[in-house]
Amino acid sequence: MGKLRLYLDLIRWSRPAGWLLLLWPTLSALWIAAHGFPGWHLVAVFTLGTILMRSAGCCVNDVADREFDRHVKRTANRPVTAGKVSVQEALVLGAVLALAAFGLVLTTNAATIAWSCVALAIAIAYPYSKRFVSMPQAVLGVAFSFGIPMAFAAVQSRVPLLAWVLLLGNLFWVLAYDTEYAMVDRDDDLKIGIKTSAITLGRADVAVVMLCYAAYLAIWSAALVGRIPAWAIALGAGGAGAQAVWHYSLIRNRTREGCFKAFRLNHWVGFAMFAGIVIGKAA
Repeated sequence: MGKLRLYLDLIRWSRPAGWLLLLWPTLSALWIAAHGFPGWHLVAVFTLGTILMRSAGCCVNDVADREFDRHVKRTANRPVTAGKVSVQEALVLGAVLALAAFGLVLTTNAATIAWSCVALAIAIAYPYSKRFVSMPQAVLGVAFSFGIPMAFAAVQSRVPLLAWVLLLGNLFWVLAYDTEYAMVDRDDDLKIGIKTSAITLGRADVAVVMLCYAAYLAIWSAALVGRIPAWAIALGAGGAGAQAVWHYSLIRNRTREGCFKAFRLNHWVGFAMFAGIVIGKAA
């Protein structure tokens, strides 16, 4: 049982915010692609697949960052960093979880299977981008948004321009919340020389986060015009926008507690947009 608890800690089982950030835009894309409820099979495949792949990603991320994490207050006690779970164990667990997710993808179609391979490659590349890219949050943005084209592929057997527009909008949302996350660790990251958007942006961080929220809401709202009623767009985007304004009050002083709270509650922004889409499609 002790080892099981360590594995659950490794995949952040007690912290569902991570996979919820992935889930809401993916389910939103499913509803848009299917012009309504996409069926329980696809909902189950993408919900379970999201949880499994996020968990696998945590394993890879913690192995890649184990030398950095020991110097960061928030991450020093992660199982791999603390030596409680070996690198080999973490990689094996990550591989098993990824294979389980791939097994779910095999129940869809050839287009989804092909795009899942691209998604896996991006997910593996992200942890190492922090060594070379000044804003690795952009790489994470692509990785965390790739459920969108996969959802369209699963429903329509193709990925139309609309999917890429939604991916672009979602990338801005990821930049917003992951910059908030990076602001929590800025002092530690500066000491160890890791690259993050919070460091790159400097004192422009808060302004850019708010601009990214605005870009996300504007792109998704424009993409939804003609696909759901205007009042439903206003409902979803308005609910998400109200939360973004509240997050400004949390991050404007750049405190660790405020920035982490804003990040941790960001999944409600995605849920608000998803709820507007579901209600609009049902109207």
